Amino acid sequence: MTEENRVVLAAGAGGPEVLRLENRPRPVPGPHELLVRVHAAGVNRPDVMQRQGNYPPPPGASEVLGLELAGEVTALGEGVTRFAPGARVMGLVHSGGYADWALVHEEIAIGLPDSLGYVEAAAIPETYFTVWSNVFERAGLKQGETILIHGGTSGIGSTATMLAKAFGATVLVTAGGPEKCTAALGLGADHAIDYRSADFVAEARRLTGGKGPEVILDMVGGPYMQRNLDLVAVDGRISQIAFQQGSTADLDMLPLLMKRLTLTGSTLRARPVEMKARLARALETHVLPLLARGEALPRIDSVFPLEKVAEAHARMDGGAHVGKIVLTMTGDAAAR
Repeated sequence: MTEENRVVLAAGAGGPEVLRLENRPRPVPGPHELLVRVHAAGVNRPDVMQRQGNYPPPPGASEVLGLELAGEVTALGEGVTRFAPGARVMGLVHSGGYADWALVHEEIAIGLPDSLGYVEAAAIPETYFTVWSNVFERAGLKQGETILIHGGTSGIGSTATMLAKAFGATVLVTAGGPEKCTAALGLGADHAIDYRSADFVAEARRLTGGKGPEVILDMVGGPYMQRNLDLVAVDGRISQIAFQQGSTADLDMLPLLMKRLTLTGSTLRARPVEMKARLARALETHVLPLLARGEALPRIDSVFPLEKVAEAHARMDGGAHVGKIVLTMTGDAAAR
């Protein structure tokens, strides 16, 4: 196995300009691992944080960037039973997705429906695993409830919007500016609140008849944390999955008691294979049938070839994207 394997590494912490393409040996699959010829890989906020030096890979994981990918299985490690060479898969990885070849544990890989192309598939694992875990399992969103999603046009926000709607919830989102609010409505949100020109607490209360949403999904943190506590409904649940504006705040926690709230949070990258495998099976059961029917598909903002990875990261840094940014490794990446 001596073919070229291009990978993306960060040459120090910094902006998109620190990203470098290097040639590395093609990885060899260990027990229960798949060697995947990567056709496309999603770009995610944790990749940006790693590039900035704020989110290192778990111990023992590769320094190659990339948390999700889609491609074709080309070789099997010892004990693999779920897939054969030639299978089309998407998968979540600790690292290593920005490469021509990557390893995926067979239990975390998900087979692609015939209708799903590699670019769309590569935009699924990180956000759909995250949303399913944090919105439907940890926060327990139910049919008929209302969810407020901060950052409604981000990769996570767009995924949460589509899945919440697919499972019968009312969706409120916050977004920055009229164009993004229009985009959020196009993704299926029932109401979009422009946080630049309106108080999202007052607007969300008005839209819910004063009671507030049952679930809030927040990636902002910082100044939003107290406002979320004040806004969420009695017996409500707040799911905190990132702190883009800081992880500290001076909080009055009385609403936690008076409204019998649940405040939950999690990260996904360092979780064990067993936990991610359970999420993969849940997605296969509940979400894959939707995707196969062309429903709740990821919104693709833009696609860049691997050699333009710095431009892809600059697109994310700029904040104008709606949905997912995807890298492609081969000329036919969009094909089935």
